[in-house]
This record gives sequence, structure tokens and C-alpha cells, in this order.
Amino acid sequence: MSESAPRPVDRHLFAGFLRQHRGAAVAVAGWSLLEAVPALASGLLVAAALDRGFLAGRPAEGFLWIGLLGAAMVFRALMTRTLTPWLGRLVEPLRDELVTAVAAGAVHRAAAGARDTAGAGVARLTVQVETVRALVSALLRSARQLGVSLLMAFVGLAALSAPVAAATLPPVLLTLLLCVPRLRVLARRQRRQLRAEEALTAAAGETFDGIRDVVACGARDRVADDLSARITDHRDAVRAVARTASANTLLVSLGSHLPLLVLLLAAPRLLDRGALSVGELLGATSYLISGVAPALRSLVAVLGSWGVQLATVLGRLSRSTDPARRVPARTPGPDIPARHEPARAPGPDASARPPRSPDLSLVDVGYAYGPGAAPVIDGLSLDLPAGSHLTVVGPSGAGKSTLTTLLAGLAAPDDGRLTLGGVPVTEVDRAWLHREVTLIPQEAYVFTGTVRDNLRYLNPRARDADLLASAEAVGARALVDRLGGLDTPVGLDGPPLSSGERQLVALARAHVSPASVVLLDEACCHLDPAAEERAERAFAARGTTLVVVAHRISSALRAPRVLVLDGERTAIGTHAQLLGESPLYADLVGHWVAAGTP
Repeated sequence: MSESAPRPVDRHLFAGFLRQHRGAAVAVAGWSLLEAVPALASGLLVAAALDRGFLAGRPAEGFLWIGLLGAAMVFRALMTRTLTPWLGRLVEPLRDELVTAVAAGAVHRAAAGARDTAGAGVARLTVQVETVRALVSALLRSARQLGVSLLMAFVGLAALSAPVAAATLPPVLLTLLLCVPRLRVLARRQRRQLRAEEALTAAAGETFDGIRDVVACGARDRVADDLSARITDHRDAVRAVARTASANTLLVSLGSHLPLLVLLLAAPRLLDRGALSVGELLGATSYLISGVAPALRSLVAVLGSWGVQLATVLGRLSRSTDPARRVPARTPGPDIPARHEPARAPGPDASARPPRSPDLSLVDVGYAYGPGAAPVIDGLSLDLPAGSHLTVVGPSGAGKSTLTTLLAGLAAPDDGRLTLGGVPVTEVDRAWLHREVTLIPQEAYVFTGTVRDNLRYLNPRARDADLLASAEAVGARALVDRLGGLDTPVGLDGPPLSSGERQLVALARAHVSPASVVLLDEACCHLDPAAEERAERAFAARGTTLVVVAHRISSALRAPRVLVLDGERTAIGTHAQLLGESPLYADLVGHWVAAGTP
């Protein structure tokens, strides 16, 4: 879908929101009409003050009409004060609902295999959502008031003098019509600015997160050049927006003076024919100078800046708040070889079926984080029969965590074939996958609740004896006892846990689950080597297919097979085989032994 094509989420976002908050919207509309009473009455009151008062020799009546105009201004201030809380009742819920929608969309898209960068997601959830809140607030305060005031000024002008209204309305309409295509150009350039902002945020975040690797690999100049190019692109996009906005401002400034010029040219004839009195002429001039001209200039300026920016940001957010949106297919082209057409992201499907067994098989599997990016995993073939025990080692960035993501069915490979029990990963029944495959990442999560709630999260029917047995098996029983037993609150309601203690809770949770495939992605990195060995042996003893991603070579010594991931130097075999066949593995073992680590 193109950037310029309106999505249903864009068209109906505010319509649905206003339906849910109909009472506040009706109140805002009603108070806005009352707030615009001075704009409607100002010219009429000025004309009456002159024609019925001062020019008729009745200055007291003239001052009375002027006094009514002052009272109308006070009335307007009171209406604005009453209206302001109602604006808050629309703005704040909108911000809260957008945060919920963006967060939920990110979770759904991640579950469906989307590959959003963390930086872009943070930009949406923080900068862009807060931008929507600020823009909606500003538009409700300014554009709403200006639009109603402009409408009321012409209604008052028509009531004062229909010929003057008929003569001055066309220039205003012409100005608005000329601005529409300019606003579209501005919207396109705003979208380019947002894309550049997201790309810069993502690139900067990735660079800062991996700054040690950048320095270690001597890639400082290349990374600096890449960031400089993104900064330049963002600067050019901002300048393009500024140029277009300036041109719009000039157009509106010229157009807003045309109605007054038309009135001044027509005034002598209208006065001579008696179609317009002196008071009516001054009242019409008041409408145009203090009502129409500033309202027109400000309204178009506000819509051309805040309005276009709001539409652009909402369009960008809608691409991440739609839970059903899938990863767009990448068409082969000059920068994307044909072999990198991605497989369908895993998700619910009518053809989904449970695998025959927990056997895992990879044939020439490749995976890259984005169109045109270098594959993180390229041409990997691997068989993991049920009950296998494999340790994965390799340098940072070699794709170890990516491999566990693929094995867990959280993403589909771009190339090759990945099957679970003979079923392609894109067709695996999700209920089976959630029950039979457990992935424990490096940063273990502890839920707010009791120890019991945490341990049986993946197996709600587990008995207390089963929970304690699994805690004993992985070495977490002492922690459970120290906390005070299974009924002890943990998480936000309990005592703080160290990183290692959280890992023990996650390991016990996975051990008591019915999972037949367990993936430990640095899940024991905060434990000492003895505790790590105990946990790994506990999973191996239950006959589970076990894949361990670890930096400690001691994990490789315990596994029948070891996978060394490192691009073209990827190798698989036993510890003894790899010492002779993989220079990288020999180096890793040598560094480990030299460091004297057990």
C-alpha cells in the first residue's frame, strides 16, 4: 500500500473515537457556537452604533451598542473558560487509546513476524503519540475557533449586506481552493520527514547499543558516514517542509487581503446607490479586517502545519496500530535477489495443523532483518530429532538469538525450509506451538503475583509437588524457600530479585511446563557455572529437545553436538571434531582455557 493511499484506520480513527465520546464532542460543538457569538455580532453592532447612534445624533445609543460589543467579548472569554475542560475530555482519552493501540499493534505484529526496528517503535510510542496529542489539542483550541469564527463572520456579513458578502466570498473560496493541492504537497513532504526521523532514530539507537562492537571492529568511520547520511536526509526533509509551508503562507497572505480590496473598490458604487450605509460599510470592514482576514490566514496556516502534520503522523501510526497488518512482501529487484522472497509470517490459518513430533529440521534456511539487508543466517541446514541436545556458540551478532527465534516459530525464514515435526513453520498450529515449544531469553521475566503463579504459568494444572520438584531440579528450590514458599508475592508486589534469581524462576517455569522443545537463549548467563550445569542437565534428563545458546564453552562440552555460527565459517559437530575442523571454535576454546574459566 502506498504512503499516499488513505487507510481505513486513517479515515475512521476520529469518527470512531468521537462516537465513543459523543457527549464531550457535542458539548465542545455547542460551546464553540456560543464562543463565536462576538464574531457573528461584531460588525452588526458596529454598524448599529454608527447608523442608529453617532451618525443619527444619538451618541448615548451609539455607546450602548459599543458597550454590547464589549459585553460580547466578555461573554466570549467566559465561554472559552467553560469550553476548555471539555477539550481535555477529548484530548487525554485519545492519547491513552493511541498508546494502547500502538503497543497492542506492536505485540501483534511481532507475533506475526514483523520486523520493526526498536528505534522506530520507540519513536511511534513516544514522539509520535505525544505529537498527536499536542496537535489535536492545538487544533481543537485554534483551528476549531478560527473555523467557527470565519463561518460566523460571513454569516454576520451576509446579514449586514448580502451584496458585500456575495462580492467578498469568492476570493476567500479561491484562496482555500488554491491551498488544497499545496497542502497535499506539504503532506507528502511531512511523510518523508517522518520516515527520515524514524530511520535516524533507529540507526542511532542500534549504533549506540553496539558501540563497543563498532569500536572493536574498526567500523567507526563507516558507521559515522552512515549516520551522517541519515542526518543529511533528515535535514533535507525538514527544509523541504519549511519551503512548502512558506509558500503556502505567502499565498494565503495575498488571498486574505483580496476581500478587503474588493470591498474598497465596490464601496463608492454601493454608497451612491444607497445599497450600503456608512455604518454598514464600517461594519463590513470590521468583519473583513478583524474577522475574515486573520481567521483565514491563521486557519490555513494552522491546517497547513498542525493539520498536515497530524494527518501524516496518524497515517504513520495507523501502519503500526492495525493488528491484522502483515509484513509486506518484498518484490525482487536490483537490490533484493529473487531468492530472498520471504515466506509468509507465521500466524493463524485455516490450514494450520499440529506436527507429528517435535523433530526440527532446517534446510538451506536464510533470514535477514529487512529488505536488502545482509542475511544474519544464510544457507543453514540442521536436523534436531526429538530429545536432541545442541549448544550454539559464536561471536556476537552471528545470529544465535535469531536462530532460537526461528526455531520457536516466532518468525518465518526468508529462504529455505524450516519444519516442526514435518510441518512447515508457517503452517504449524499455534496452540501446539505455544504448548510444546518454550523459549527463555537472557532477560527473564517475573510476573507480578505469587511464586506459584509464576512457576505454573505454562502449566496451570501443575500441582505444588510438581512445582517444587522442578524448582529442585533446576536449582531454584533454595530461592523458593528463602522467599517464603509458593504463596510469597513476587514482581511489583514482592522483594526485588537479582538477574540470576529471575533466571532461576524462568528455568523452573519452563521445566514444569509440558514443552517438548526448550530453547535457552543465554538463559543461564547470570548464574555461576555450577548452577548453569545443573539447570542444563535437568532439562536434558527429562528427554526434552534442548538448544542452548551460551558464551561459556562448558555448555558445549556437555552437549553431544555443537553448532558454531559465524556466516561462511558455520560448522556443526562434536567438540572433538570442531577442535580440528573449525578454527573459530578452536580459538573460542583456547581463549576460554587461557582465561582459566571452568
